[in-house]
Amino acid sequence: MVQTEERDDPPGGGAVQMRGTNQSGMRAYNEKLILTLIRRSGALAKSDLTRLTGLSAQTISVIMRRLEADGLVIRGEPQRGRIGQPSIPLSLNPEGAYSLGLKIGRRSMELVLMNFLGEVIHRSARTHRYPKPDQAIQFAHDAIGALISRLDSDALSRIAGLGIAMPFYLWNWTRALGVPDEAMADWRDADIRSEIASMYAFPVYLENDASSACAAEIAFGVANTPDDYLYFYVGYFIGGGVVLNRALYTGPGGNSGALGPMPVVGRDGKVCQLIEVASLSELEKQLAVQGLETSSLWEGTENWQVNAGILDDWIASAAAGLAHAIASACSLIDFSAIVVDGWLPVDVRLRLVDAISDELEKLDMTGLEKPEIRSGVVGADARALGAASLPLFARFLLNQKLTNRDAA
Repeated sequence: MVQTEERDDPPGGGAVQMRGTNQSGMRAYNEKLILTLIRRSGALAKSDLTRLTGLSAQTISVIMRRLEADGLVIRGEPQRGRIGQPSIPLSLNPEGAYSLGLKIGRRSMELVLMNFLGEVIHRSARTHRYPKPDQAIQFAHDAIGALISRLDSDALSRIAGLGIAMPFYLWNWTRALGVPDEAMADWRDADIRSEIASMYAFPVYLENDASSACAAEIAFGVANTPDDYLYFYVGYFIGGGVVLNRALYTGPGGNSGALGPMPVVGRDGKVCQLIEVASLSELEKQLAVQGLETSSLWEGTENWQVNAGILDDWIASAAAGLAHAIASACSLIDFSAIVVDGWLPVDVRLRLVDAISDELEKLDMTGLEKPEIRSGVVGADARALGAASLPLFARFLLNQKLTNRDAA
């Protein structure tokens, strides 16, 4: 399906009214509209879709028959009400479409295979000292081969594409990574999207890693998230995203929400960048100084082996820096909520959210509305899931971004 009209209606949130059109030539948009509403709200009957979209009952029936024939939706059990014929809820078919997501991080790479519901079916991962383009391409090729070998021919035909989430301008971060400039120089001329796209028939998309994480929160987060919020993803370096009217705003260069360079006041009272106090690179550095192992930080978030005192100190420093960043951001845009997620164990993320709220209470917020500080719900998989969601939104669902990047 090809979208014939650009709209700024993003996924995320509950069942809100989104208007369709009964005019001819709008099949693609109306199909995406209906699939997006079902994805947001769960199973919906035709009567619900008629009410939510403003489309005629006949138009809804035609579209639903087509989507069912294409294997994108499935019928549920009839729901009997007090009067009239029983309604039949329709939901997304988990096997209706699949997508691949590649996360290229500063300490690890991961590739996931996701179904139409956003559930991870298979995954492959590896850690590294720092990423190299040729190694990333080889990893992607090997992992894609291993993952899709598990699919039958019908599932293979339903792969919508591959999304790539990675930091932009990787060659600028050699000093922070502690590697020589020449180690990352190849990224200046690397076109990893085109390189990988040349190997496969499906389209390949590219997005900033933190923006991808934010897109995953929009797509797979809870229904009661506010329309506008600032999103922080705590990874090796902290990043984030700006959500306006439930859509990810990436800006003309695709780098809006690059929150790491924001000036903040550290616990010592000196001005520094947020990236220096609220990134996992700082936690890794503190562990290394004490001669403690750091590899468990990047192998997963379930088995961290982190000294309790060092972790407490890092949470306190990160929370103080984040509170200052939030106060600054809210003076520019009146965000009603701040969402904090990251490559963190759930208990650490919740502790960080509580600490940020405490630190905000210490700041002078005169003239500003204090936002609600929320924990993200996607977690450590956010970047990979955000990458994998890119092909699904391009082909089947309404766009979750205010600016777009073209696919190969």
